[in-house]
Amino acid sequence: MRLRISRATVGSTVGTALEWYDFSLYGTAAALVLPQVFFPSGDPVVATLSSLATFAVGFFARPVGGVIIGILGDRVGRRTMLFVTLMVMAVASTLIGVLPSYATAGVFAPVALVLLRVVQGLGAGGEYAGAMLLSAEHAETRARGINASAPTLGNAVGSLVATGVFFLTSAVMSDAAFTGWGWRIPFLLSCLVGVAGVIVRLKVPDSPEFERAKEEGRATRAPLRTLFATSGRKILPGMLISVAPNVISYLPSVYALSYLTKEVGAAAWVGLLGIVIANALKVVTVPTAGWLCDRFGRRPVMMTGATAAALLFYPFFFLLDTGTPVVIWAALVLLYTLCNDLTLASQATMMFELFPVGYRYTGVTFTREIAGAVVGGCIPFVAAALTSASGGQTWPIALVCGLLCLLSVLGARFIAEPEHLRRRDGARVAAPAGG
Repeated sequence: MRLRISRATVGSTVGTALEWYDFSLYGTAAALVLPQVFFPSGDPVVATLSSLATFAVGFFARPVGGVIIGILGDRVGRRTMLFVTLMVMAVASTLIGVLPSYATAGVFAPVALVLLRVVQGLGAGGEYAGAMLLSAEHAETRARGINASAPTLGNAVGSLVATGVFFLTSAVMSDAAFTGWGWRIPFLLSCLVGVAGVIVRLKVPDSPEFERAKEEGRATRAPLRTLFATSGRKILPGMLISVAPNVISYLPSVYALSYLTKEVGAAAWVGLLGIVIANALKVVTVPTAGWLCDRFGRRPVMMTGATAAALLFYPFFFLLDTGTPVVIWAALVLLYTLCNDLTLASQATMMFELFPVGYRYTGVTFTREIAGAVVGGCIPFVAAALTSASGGQTWPIALVCGLLCLLSVLGARFIAEPEHLRRRDGARVAAPAGG
């Protein structure tokens, strides 16, 4: 397997890792510590649901931020907007680290937390799409899959670092100290993460494809209107292929942490270490999935990952219920690493090829982030509510998640492979007759 990864892809991926540290950190905290700090209640289920609801709020802000950042990115460039998203995320996360608790400030504390989560969502809405486009637009055609999917690895590394810092902080102090003030340390580190991200992205040039489009007059002044006027039929398939990656990302990485501690009775470190292991393995699985997209096509990779996940949700919870750390870690790797990376790599590449360069940023953020808001942001809350309503049964969650993943299989059927792959496949079919 020969990897053809551009310098711009490396810079975009590192920048995404630093920025995604901020966004993923909140998910871990929402499952494990924010209910006690900001949503105290006599009913732990209510506190957990309230905390997971604030997690969802960030996702509902993402389409708004994504469209605004996407429109500006199609006008002024991808690189400029990636600086904006980085600073927005870093400032919001740092401020979360200095918020007073409910015990200190009353209702002001959760209200301020929700507002800062909204700001996080606005920044995150344009981050991943911009990094993915910058990587893909710098890449040669036959290596587009591996380059477009590389920022997915940035997401994984950012989540890995966030979970690792959270895990280490909680491990070196008592539960009381960690709940009282220790949880703030990972959020305060966001200030340093933001500075590092700016330094990295200063070395990444803007997209040559976008610059050519501007010079040739192919960039549009009204990208959102142009998107609906010329590519409206592509929006729904784009949303559908974004469903499975969101389900397979946030059910195991957010809800499973809460499920393990509240329902299974496992120590918090078991789930956290499992997420660390699953993210660490993505260093291998993400580029492999991107290469598979370049080698065999985007659609079969998406369909394989989404279908496998649909079949694995029920066994996933069965493995979690064992309470055995090694078994739990294997379950997380199967779903959150193997299945997820197949869908994420193919989604990134298909999204890039779905829209022309003049309004590509807007098209990708609009389709991807609406699906993220509806599915990714809500799935931990829905899963927790279903668990509570069913008396701890997990088959309703498995059924809902499986059906959602099959929507991505359906969406992939309506997105054609790029021309160079169709030509190659056609040549393979014709070769025997010519021999």
